[in-house]
Parts: sequence; C-alpha cells; structure tokens
Amino acid sequence: MRRARGPLASAALLGVLVASLFPLYWSVVVASHDNAALSRRVPPLLPGAELPANAREVFGAVDFWAALGNSAAVAGIATASNVLLSTMAGFAFARLRFRGRDKLFAVVVTSAMVPAQLGVVPLFELVGDFGWYGELTAVVVPGLVSAFSVFWMRQACRESVPAELVDAARVDGCSVARTYWHVALPALRPHAVVLGMLTFLASWNDFFWPLVVLDPHRTPTVQIALSTLAGGYYTDHPLVLTGAVLGTLPVVLLFALTAKRIVAGLGRGAVGR
Repeated sequence: MRRARGPLASAALLGVLVASLFPLYWSVVVASHDNAALSRRVPPLLPGAELPANAREVFGAVDFWAALGNSAAVAGIATASNVLLSTMAGFAFARLRFRGRDKLFAVVVTSAMVPAQLGVVPLFELVGDFGWYGELTAVVVPGLVSAFSVFWMRQACRESVPAELVDAARVDGCSVARTYWHVALPALRPHAVVLGMLTFLASWNDFFWPLVVLDPHRTPTVQIALSTLAGGYYTDHPLVLTGAVLGTLPVVLLFALTAKRIVAGLGRGAVGR
C-alpha cells in the first residue's frame, strides 16, 4: 500500500496540475490564432504566431493601458489597506482587552455572511450622494477593509502572537502602537502575505461592482475592458482571450514573486503551533 501511494499521489497531483493549467494554455492557444484557424473542424492545439497582432488590436480597440493602470491602482490600494487595517483590527480582537470585544467581533463575522448583492443598492446611493459615480474612488473606498480580512488576521494573531509576549512588551513599557508594530506585525508577516495575495486577486478580478459604478470609457478596469471586447453582435474570441491573457500576466508575475512566502504562510497556518 505504501509503495502504491507514491505513484497514485504523483498521478493525482499531475492530473490536478494539468487541469489547473489547461485553461490558461488554451487561452494562449486561442489568442495566438485568428478566427479562421479556430473555425476548422480540428482546432489548433499549439500556439500560433498571431499573438502580437491580436495584442495590438486589443490596445487599439479599448484603452487597455488605462484599464491595467486602474486595476493595478485599485488592487494595490485594497491590498495595502486590507493588510494594514486588518492586522491592526486582528491584533486588537485577539490580544487587547476592552468592553464589548467579543460582541463586536461577532458583528464583524456576521457581516461576512451577508451576500454582497444585498448592499449594492444602498452603496450605490451613497456613491451618488458623494459624487463618486464614474470615479475609481467608488471602487477603492468600499474595498479598504473586509470582514474576512479581519477574521483571517484575528485567527493568525491568536496563533502566532502569544499573549505572554504581548504582556511582556507592555510590562517593559511599550505602548499599544509599539507592541503592534514591533511584536505583532513581524510575527504576522507570513499570514499578511497570503492575505495580500488573496485580496489582490479578489480586487483584480472583481467585475460586478466596477460594472455598476465605473464609466467603461473613462475609468475602465481590466474586467470592464474585457466585457467591452466581448460585447456586440459578434464576439472575436481570439481578441477577447488575448485581452484575458494580457490581464492575467500581472497576477501571474505577482504570484511568481511571492510564491515562496505564500506557501510558507499557508503551511504555517495549516501546521499550527
């Protein structure tokens, strides 16, 4: 049985790897051909030579540079603010003692169970009252912090920041701010990296709320630009998937740069103390 586990596990992991990478590979294949090649009875299975031409057509059809910049700005601000604010809130909920702490945390957790669609109408009215319709601010401000981020960092703080260490820092004369900055935050860095990647992905891939409040011609994001490419009576699939490949490259690059820390953070959370 033990000898059989090795090949079976390797085959299962290989199958998961192929299933995970095939959509990206097929997007590259479609993006590197024209519609004539895709309309054949046997579609091409290898990348072609039309990717540069399709990429130029994407940038000519929509303002894709602006879309990339807007998505990077929104996702970057959301990532930084979620990591900073949620680590502060998680530290407070996990290691500070104040009246109503558990009840307030229960409210935060309960708010995470409410479907986001239920808040679209009141949030849209607030955006209109503030005059943010069509501005990136309408997407940035609601995403500054989330209940999931607070819950994640609270659990991480309870695992990685011992109460005795916090008490020792307070006895030595550290203020709450210094205890958070010099004691809690260094211990939370692996978890913060994972949270930052998850937040960046969620913000980069968000489509519904930007579609509601942004101007697709003046302040598009990558997802809005892709929906513009796919609109109309005729869908140019190589063009749309070329935009999808171009919009995926920043995320793939970010994951490649932070993969080791993300795996270390996930492994640390899985093993526990």
